[in-house]
Amino acid sequence: MQAATESQQPIDALFDPASPEYLENPVPQFLALARRGRLVWYEPWQAWIMTRMPDIMECWRNEYLSSDFYDWEFAPPRPPEDKWSNFEKAMIGHSLLADHGHHRLVRRVVSPAFSRNVVDEIQRRIAPDVVKLIDELGDLESFDYIDKVANHIPFISISRMVGLPEKYWPEIKQVILTFTEAWNPTISDERREAARQDSNRAIEILQRVIAERRANPGEDDFLSVLLKIEAENESFGEWDIITLVLALIGAGADTTLVAQQWTLYSLLKHPEQIPAALESPEAFSNAFSEIMRWSISSKMGFARYAPADMEVLGQAVRKGQMVLMMPHLKDHDPEYYDQPERFDVKREFNPDVLFGYGPRFCIGAAMAKRQLYLTMVELFRRFPNLELDGEPEKDNSDHNAIVFRELRVRTNIDKS
Repeated sequence: MQAATESQQPIDALFDPASPEYLENPVPQFLALARRGRLVWYEPWQAWIMTRMPDIMECWRNEYLSSDFYDWEFAPPRPPEDKWSNFEKAMIGHSLLADHGHHRLVRRVVSPAFSRNVVDEIQRRIAPDVVKLIDELGDLESFDYIDKVANHIPFISISRMVGLPEKYWPEIKQVILTFTEAWNPTISDERREAARQDSNRAIEILQRVIAERRANPGEDDFLSVLLKIEAENESFGEWDIITLVLALIGAGADTTLVAQQWTLYSLLKHPEQIPAALESPEAFSNAFSEIMRWSISSKMGFARYAPADMEVLGQAVRKGQMVLMMPHLKDHDPEYYDQPERFDVKREFNPDVLFGYGPRFCIGAAMAKRQLYLTMVELFRRFPNLELDGEPEKDNSDHNAIVFRELRVRTNIDKS
């Protein structure tokens, strides 16, 4: 009966990420959208939505859709090469929007930069910053975690991971707030252009940093590892380095800021599971997948574009149309997860698709999880009796995620 009723309603009456109902609890909308079909036309976004995880994994695996923003039917014209700014040089033909062959080559040659040893070294490098930031909280009885910690940790830790000298931090920090907007198809042309200019300025800084590092090699950080890889692989160049670093600083910081909020919130809602979640980096890696599954932060998905007129999952998709892959629709589906409402940091994920799948699996996943693990371990070491200071109010203003306006916590420090 429910399915029959839903089938008579316009899809935008069942699914509206801007609605108060979605902000309160998006799960019914997730399920209603998935029930509508494997590929659903969503008029408000002028896009198709891919709703089922097996189809999304197949798309990731075979890459039959384009990830190039300029293939979108409403994108500005692709500029000719002699008119490229730094942004186009980084985004066209390099690591993020490369042709499939070059993308695979980049992943293969840079894999040593994401090894377990490198991630362990990065943890050692960023630990003093995390400890210092949390120690500066002193004996506060209550504080807003977003203001005091979450807004700072991603940029500090990722910049330290990369090896970006502190003297450049004030100049490049703006790109954290806007980098992912530079190719976001749902925002205004003016806002996207402002983000593009922020990225151009960030690239100029990265070029200076790379030149300085070439002149003074020897730093044991991510950038130095990439420069060594460049010297040994003629098909991997400076623009590949710039694109990877920009992605880590921009997209990495943007997504980890959301993850910081929901990680702490989820753990404080289930304090009995904190010891198991923080038992080791490996335990936290699995716990984090459960945190992001259980949380209800996602609003959009991964944008792809039809490179030609084609049939996708039985639907006629026109060249240039957007296809949004939404893996989060499965997260509270009882057909996909047993007791999806139950939070369990030891839940098994096979496969674990939180960071993508196949050739487009996020190469920085281990770095992101280690940064979060280190922050949570230090926070609960410093405040073992931490708890929520009331239920936080959600904020729906972000284009891509539900976040919190504040995340106030009580430290319950014994001052006797």
